Amino acid sequence: MKISYHGHSVVQIKTKGKIIIIDPFINGNGLTDLQVENVKPDVIILSHGHNDHVGDTVELAKKNNALVIATDELATFLSWQGVRTHGMHIGGSYQFEFGKVKLTQAFHGSSYRTEKNELIYCGMPAGILFMSEGKTVYHAGDTALFSDMKLIGERHPIDLAFLPIGDNFTMGPEDAAYAANLLKAKVVVPIHFNTFPPIKQDPNRFISMLDHKNGKVLTPGDVIEI
Repeated sequence: MKISYHGHSVVQIKTKGKIIIIDPFINGNGLTDLQVENVKPDVIILSHGHNDHVGDTVELAKKNNALVIATDELATFLSWQGVRTHGMHIGGSYQFEFGKVKLTQAFHGSSYRTEKNELIYCGMPAGILFMSEGKTVYHAGDTALFSDMKLIGERHPIDLAFLPIGDNFTMGPEDAAYAANLLKAKVVVPIHFNTFPPIKQDPNRFISMLDHKNGKVLTPGDVIEI
């Protein structure tokens, strides 16, 4: 399984001949190395409904007939826009041909801002456990620190975890480092930082806080193979 990072919270997974992209915020993301016209996902997984995570989902899904996996409210909202969806909910899992997806809790919000500045409620935010080829990837989405991260790590031993460190809207480096210790993932990668002024952080400071020295800073386009 090949996993690549593309700025903000954008993560792409290649497994079993499929391309899966998580939270494809591309247009408007000054840190990404991607261009919408060059991204051809088979599957899109969304952690929650905020615009900097839904991003270019509708365009990508329509152009590529991609399946969008999200919490049920968000999936329903996107289906009204002609997108093929699979709705799920916190604690639920589903075995797809390309791998198993399970949604975990996350402490955050979830609403989509329309062009008319209307806020559409999108259900609960989620973290994402993705399991394929005998490996487990955890994308925490946008979340605060919560003690059940220990339970998540115990129930689903994690090979690679993506944790937000930006603060203000999510965990900061200190809380994210504590979260990493609870999860006990083999490798931890920081996400959701430096895209906007309120979430400016030094990812290397976060790495230095990890008790197990298992962190890795990825620049957009970097690939990890597990």
